Amino acid sequence: MERRDFLAGAVGASALAAAASGAAKAPPVGAGLPSGAADRAYMIDLLGCMAGPVLRAMAKGRLHADFTPELSPTWDGRNPKVAYLEGFGRLMSGIAPWLALPDDGSPEGRLRDTLRQQALASYAHAVDPRNPDYLLWDGAEQILVDSSYFTNALIRAPKALWEPLDGRTKARIVAEIKKQRNISPPYTNWLLFAAMNEAFLLSIGEEWDPVRIDLAVRKINEWYVGDGWYADGAHFHFDYYGSYVIHPFLVEILEVLVAANARFNSLHPKDLLEQATKRMQRFGESLERMIGPDGSYPPIGRSLTYRTAVFQPLGLLAWRKQLPKSLPGGQVRAATVAAQRAVFRNASNFDAKGYLTIGFTGHQPTLGDWYSNAGSMYLAAESLLALGLPARDPYWSDEGAAWTMRRAFGGMPFAKDYYVDY
Repeated sequence: MERRDFLAGAVGASALAAAASGAAKAPPVGAGLPSGAADRAYMIDLLGCMAGPVLRAMAKGRLHADFTPELSPTWDGRNPKVAYLEGFGRLMSGIAPWLALPDDGSPEGRLRDTLRQQALASYAHAVDPRNPDYLLWDGAEQILVDSSYFTNALIRAPKALWEPLDGRTKARIVAEIKKQRNISPPYTNWLLFAAMNEAFLLSIGEEWDPVRIDLAVRKINEWYVGDGWYADGAHFHFDYYGSYVIHPFLVEILEVLVAANARFNSLHPKDLLEQATKRMQRFGESLERMIGPDGSYPPIGRSLTYRTAVFQPLGLLAWRKQLPKSLPGGQVRAATVAAQRAVFRNASNFDAKGYLTIGFTGHQPTLGDWYSNAGSMYLAAESLLALGLPARDPYWSDEGAAWTMRRAFGGMPFAKDYYVDY
């Protein structure tokens, strides 16, 4: 069969003729995409599904009683109570920007007020030894990881989540965070967990350890491999830890140093922040190009069960108003919400009580790693950061635009891609 005959059989003679004559036209770049209001409504519903069961129970001191976290089939035997700090800390880190929005009388605003009050009660219970929901703060190295998400939320929304806490709760939080200095992090992304806790202490005027921040910043920059990607330690791993931890934590730690005008050990935080932000922007360009026309994206690397936490850097850049010119807000929103819909369309992402299950696009427990439990899954909340922008922001009001993969496979023009050297 000649090539022309084969193509005619595949796409139809009339379509082939139209294409050959130039009569076929690509659809508008926003054709068939949901509105910004619809995208935001979907994201708010998803936020409610994630946060509601956790905060409703913990505000009453009943999270431990109500939630029995599922464990990975390859669980390594650590104390399963680490799951509660994982679930609460990771959830709060993701929804903190939204909780910081001002109150209003809208249905979204009423939900926010309810969840914020529940979150404040939960923070108090988390560090109260007499409360049934006192979290596990001793006896497991994993605590260092999730104490940093716990503090990251307070850095992201200090006026909404830190300042309203009573003095006793604040003192207890500081004491629990300082205790984590007893944990020696391995030379991986874990250095950033220790550094985030110190950045939090610095941000609230407490005694802090600059050496832990200095070490983390220097090592992460030593592990930069180029074009927006960092190795996680001495060797490069093709996974999404640049999204889960490295890019956002490095940038936010440096933001605290700049805000506090902290200078030590010849580090220049302002210059480093500019560099780290540019690298995260480049990484964000790569993430956007990974989202397929249907919202799917490559299931690569460890901790895949963190689901849409993959897109944390794009959400952080959007919230910070730092998306690069190559990534218009309407395009990023359309792409990342399409990915949310692709992942969460299966009801088995949540169990009968409404808690997240182990999986990627549903309940798939065999995808769990040896450290995975249902509490770990709440890192997916990091994909909700753009909700920290109010509904009237152009990110939500602009028309949705086709993202790179949708353009490429829809026959539309799309930007070429080149490496960067910063």
